[in-house]
Amino acid sequence: MPSLAALSKIDFPFKTDQQEVKKYAKGLFESSFPQVERMLSAFDHTEIITRNLCKSLDYYSDLHTFQEQNAEYIQLSLEYSIKAIEECVSSAQIKKDDITDIIFVSTTGLATPSLDALIINKMRLSQNINRMSIFGLGCGGGVSGYSKACTLTKANPDAVVLLVAVELCSLTFLRNDFSKSNFIGSSLFADGIATCLITGDNHINKTKNEIKFLASQSKLYYDSLDVMGWEFMDNGFKVLFSSDIPTIIAKNVNNDVTSFLAKNNLKLSDIKNFIFHPGGKKVLTAYEDALSVEGDFLKNTREVMNDYGNMSSSTVLYVLERFFTQGFKNGYGLMVSMGPGFSCEMALLQMNKK
Repeated sequence: MPSLAALSKIDFPFKTDQQEVKKYAKGLFESSFPQVERMLSAFDHTEIITRNLCKSLDYYSDLHTFQEQNAEYIQLSLEYSIKAIEECVSSAQIKKDDITDIIFVSTTGLATPSLDALIINKMRLSQNINRMSIFGLGCGGGVSGYSKACTLTKANPDAVVLLVAVELCSLTFLRNDFSKSNFIGSSLFADGIATCLITGDNHINKTKNEIKFLASQSKLYYDSLDVMGWEFMDNGFKVLFSSDIPTIIAKNVNNDVTSFLAKNNLKLSDIKNFIFHPGGKKVLTAYEDALSVEGDFLKNTREVMNDYGNMSSSTVLYVLERFFTQGFKNGYGLMVSMGPGFSCEMALLQMNKK
């Protein structure tokens, strides 16, 4: 079975207190956005304490063209992806030349050649590495990318697959967009980069905590294309998300999870570790109400949200990292994230301490 050999994440040097971001947002919006005073409470309702930001707050007060923002995205993505990969390779005690596949996941910037090509070139990884660059899955990309990495190792027991999830959400901030969605986005989204190394059966896993992949499932909800995504404007990416997201989750997640588990001869009570993408406070509440699991089963998810904010696809890998490094209960684990489409991604794991 595919096994997680190592996982690393980036804490950016500009990690910022949420209350500082709130004050800054007020200053940016108050002259052109009459509702700003009434809506500032949105920053508190997120329950985010600190935001993982790739730039200092001063950067966001200036107007930037899409070309400028995207250039920053490419430069910072490459720099910090390499930092995370080097840490991951060292932790796994695997030679970088042994990496057979790379999957790059992102929805917050554009590059052609794709970022995986830039990483391979800069790090001098194998010229014959298999590449997969995934754009557009948003918050669902972390679980989807992880599942795809594991599927590759199931097909090739000799494989060493590198998964890189990069989301620099703050670089999509539109300084002159005074819409409600842009304001809410400024209270919630942050930046994250996470990398995983996943190995096939022919490799010896040297980790103390063994996390193996068992199965996955994707689901696209019909007629929900406008629930979440981007509107591509002349000046960049304009965030779109509906207030209906928690309602959609509450309506569907119980059946989605229980039916997926039933296909694998399991019940919800068999799951000991819940590795969920947080989305936001209302999304967490929707999960809790719909699944009715005893205890604080989303503790790690909530703490990642509190400490970092919503980092789109990379967030669920930060949650997985917390389980991986801080401990988990022996037994089954379930990864879940929702994304544009509207869609649901799930992965079933076997988690054991050696």
